[in-house]
Amino acid sequence: MNSKKLLEDYLRHLRDERRLSPHTLSAYRRDLRLFLDYCDRGSIELAALDSYAVRQFAAECHRRGLSPRSIARRLSAVRRFLGYLVQHDAMNSNPAVGVQAPKPARRLPATLDTDQVAGLLALEGDDTFTVRDRAMLELLYSSGLRLSELVGLDLIDLDLPDQTVRVTGKGNRTRVVPVGRMAITALKSWIEQRVAMAEVNEQALFVSQRGTRLAARTVQARLKLWAKRQGAGLAIHPHMLRHSFATHMLESSGNLRAVQEMLGHASISTTQIYTHIDFQHLAQIYDEAHPRARRRDD
Repeated sequence: MNSKKLLEDYLRHLRDERRLSPHTLSAYRRDLRLFLDYCDRGSIELAALDSYAVRQFAAECHRRGLSPRSIARRLSAVRRFLGYLVQHDAMNSNPAVGVQAPKPARRLPATLDTDQVAGLLALEGDDTFTVRDRAMLELLYSSGLRLSELVGLDLIDLDLPDQTVRVTGKGNRTRVVPVGRMAITALKSWIEQRVAMAEVNEQALFVSQRGTRLAARTVQARLKLWAKRQGAGLAIHPHMLRHSFATHMLESSGNLRAVQEMLGHASISTTQIYTHIDFQHLAQIYDEAHPRARRRDD
């Protein structure tokens, strides 16, 4: 079985029948040549190829420093190529089926520390837009809301005497979460000024200059503006305030279940990402403070 001829036949199939672009064909050619080179080095015939050999190919890619995404792309190319050979009776089965690339490391969400949050939320001014934005940002951080949840709030969802807000989250699930003292103060000021801005029948808690429900992109733009004005020096987005809320709550309380409920996570495994952030914080403190961890100056 001439593997190089089989590869050229497959590439012609992709070009002539599948009509793939030259760029995509080039990627397939490169990935599959690397796979066939691996088989040649190991004296592995395609007819004798098994899933162990395919996994070893993925492992070799990993040892060479390829990212999980790149390895997954190569395995996908191999899987499709071998599937083509099975369809054309050049192989009995496809040993690449079921071989998975290593899972990518989960990126930890960016957060702000408490001083950074305080600096960001210290909005100066009493004009209507500043009052509205202060209430929005305070509520985002105070209650750990998603951006979609914030702009979806109606006036009736806010219970100022009870200091809570009813939120409709993913999957149309509702939850009631507490609202902090500073957010309550900011919201009271906004509600006083909202009357003059909102359309008569508008139910939204936060409204635009037109008097209608505020759009998510407007909240993003206003936060970006305030981050620049406050000298944050960071690319801050609304979800960063939610991440910061979760991290600070977990650092203070250690109650993972409570944080899960407040965030509206269906699974606690989603909330557990914040335990890794908390551990990083603790590890940094340990490195700086523990007598067995501190570096001694020579």
